[in-house]
Amino acid sequence: MNQEQKKWTYLFVLAIVWGSSFILIKKGLVALTPLQLGSLRTVISSLFIFMIGYKSVKTILNHQWKWIILSGFIGTFLPAFLFAFAETEVDSGIVSILNALVPLNATLIGLAVFKIASTKIQMLGVMLGFIGASMLIFNSMELNPDQNYLYAGFVVLATVMYGFNVNIIKHYLQDVKPLAIATGNFIAIFIPAFLVLIFSDFFSSQTYEHEAVFVSIGYVAILAVFGTVMAKIIFNNLIQISSPVFASSVTYLMPLVALLWGLADGELFGLDQGLASLLILCGIYLANKKAKKNRS
Repeated sequence: MNQEQKKWTYLFVLAIVWGSSFILIKKGLVALTPLQLGSLRTVISSLFIFMIGYKSVKTILNHQWKWIILSGFIGTFLPAFLFAFAETEVDSGIVSILNALVPLNATLIGLAVFKIASTKIQMLGVMLGFIGASMLIFNSMELNPDQNYLYAGFVVLATVMYGFNVNIIKHYLQDVKPLAIATGNFIAIFIPAFLVLIFSDFFSSQTYEHEAVFVSIGYVAILAVFGTVMAKIIFNNLIQISSPVFASSVTYLMPLVALLWGLADGELFGLDQGLASLLILCGIYLANKKAKKNRS
């Protein structure tokens, strides 16, 4: 498999895995709190990746650790909680579409912080994407008046963090093996996650009084192993063999998978939301098209 085939294969695999993550979060929240879900997801992911990647840590140089640690917190630790809190109020399908803001934020952050050249077409794409995101939130508020769409802000914040993360990996960790990056990330966030898990009352008897708690834990375990660890390794590899914006464009396809899961689970999705979603995807397309041409 050549480089071009490999990057597209990685992209489609990630779309399926991450597109299914939103419904897994929703099912995990049936019996767990957002703090319990986010911390348990991280702890399980850490234990799993330590078993397969502990030897790779030796390849990380001392000066790279600060970027590994920062990447761990903004690319994994904090988003795990932000998405969990968001899905307590917002449908999983809507969350997946808002997550499509990642490539747009990657473009803006690349321009503002990493001085990556941008074009008028690219900036038009960014504007369209954010207009579409605003329309999606307002249309969803009308369709689901019982949901608090202020929680959509958690998703937007997470996408900003992801935008920083892909640029950090591309610019400062390009020579580090993807498995080493992922393992180093979890070394940095394991103890904080475990402390949150303890203080979230996960180990209290009250948590286990819920009849669906073990089913929810099972969903979180699947989410941790596939949606976090395996996907993170593939994603880090994808960034290194492509560009930050191409890697982030996995969010083109994720909403399609997530929406199918959401509709199957009884979530509502109207025509206006569909049009807003298309506007977001058009914005991502414009931002990504020029970025690929400008890639060195």
